[in-house]
Amino acid sequence: MHESAIKVAYIGASILFIMALGGLSHQESARRGNVFGMVGMTIAIIATILGREVTGYVPIIVAMVIGGAIGIAVASRVAMTSMPQLVAILHSFVGLAAVLVGFASYLNPENHLVGAERMVHESEIYIGVFIGAVTLTGSIIAWGKLQGVITSKPLYPPMRHWVNAGLVVIALWLGTMFVGANTVTAGIIPLGIMTAIALLLGVHMVMAIGGADMPVVVSMLNSYSGWAAAATGFMLANDLLIVTGALVGSSGAILSYIMCRAMNRSFISVISGGFGVAEGTSSARSHEGETIVETSVDETAEWLADASSVIIVPGYGMAVAQAQYPINEITTQLRNRGVEVRFAIHPVAGRLPGHMNVLLAEAKVPYDIVLEMDEINEDFPQTDVVLVIGANDIVNPDAEEDPGSPIAGMPVLQVWKARTVVVMKRSMATGYAGVENPLFFKENTRMLFGDAKASVDGILARLMKAA
Repeated sequence: MHESAIKVAYIGASILFIMALGGLSHQESARRGNVFGMVGMTIAIIATILGREVTGYVPIIVAMVIGGAIGIAVASRVAMTSMPQLVAILHSFVGLAAVLVGFASYLNPENHLVGAERMVHESEIYIGVFIGAVTLTGSIIAWGKLQGVITSKPLYPPMRHWVNAGLVVIALWLGTMFVGANTVTAGIIPLGIMTAIALLLGVHMVMAIGGADMPVVVSMLNSYSGWAAAATGFMLANDLLIVTGALVGSSGAILSYIMCRAMNRSFISVISGGFGVAEGTSSARSHEGETIVETSVDETAEWLADASSVIIVPGYGMAVAQAQYPINEITTQLRNRGVEVRFAIHPVAGRLPGHMNVLLAEAKVPYDIVLEMDEINEDFPQTDVVLVIGANDIVNPDAEEDPGSPIAGMPVLQVWKARTVVVMKRSMATGYAGVENPLFFKENTRMLFGDAKASVDGILARLMKAA
């Protein structure tokens, strides 16, 4: 394939990637955005394979068939509740690829760059390997925390900030040694040591981040994987990889900023860790002496049927129970009765940005009644019933009422301002931040304990029976 044709294909693929990001910004156009992305990637792969640098097609085709088969098998088996884990582990593959490409590019015997060109190329290699290594181990730890094989409790080793700063300083010093090396043998040693340091830094950094910050961590690692891909593009002189990596890196950084703002946190404070305490413990004020009021499925169904306005707040508990499907049927039943039903989505609900939106879209909930926090928060005082399904930290009034709370200042859904709040939970356990929720003890709150799916199915049965 001629070089000019490849460049045209790369430009077309880049445009499609930009259109894909634009499509993913709205639920209504998300499917179209995914199609744009898939078409763009197909064009990019075909153009790259047909380039003059590729001399053997059999190994590439075999690798693509094996990798594609594994990807299809894994993706088809992963439930939507486990999507954050899948995204995290896929980020690690990007980091691993950046590390391997970096070493391969440095050891390439056909590389005869000299002077400033050699220095620039080796700087690209060093930066790409460093970002890739941090992304690799950081993503693995994030996967472990999300999967539950590693505790979500933040790990605070002694002098951890000084250790991280020291590792970065050593990496910078090794970088000067690497760029100044006269031979490949002399350069591979500092490159290898730096890689080990970066791998350790990725582990150390993410282990210190509490479970409540996992949505930010996922988007942050997404950004890292993009910059690693961009660095790989510079190594290989591949314009499309540079553009694609920059798109992913910048969009991930913007998303991280949005997540941090939604949690009233700075990006630096997230990286420093400290948000989230031991699982099942409380770091908020004591509620000793206060009582909760339980309710039943029948009573909840009556409240919903008699209401004129209902807001449903989904959380990770809904995702785990796969209760979004009967929730959609309940919504249909209530709307047929003339009840105004809407959904309130917090930016960090679930364990992945947009997690709740995807689950509701999967269940065919109409897009126009799914509203973001800023769009619906002022409506809670005029709402008859709020149904909270498996959410905890995002509806915690301590964020506004207790300056000493670990989540003080975090924007939350003000559900307690509604006339009646029904909270569906398995138990009184704390949320992912490990902070108790005084919402459960408020006078207008009723607790509906049990499996969310069973409770929602029961409510649906009562509504259909009364129809």
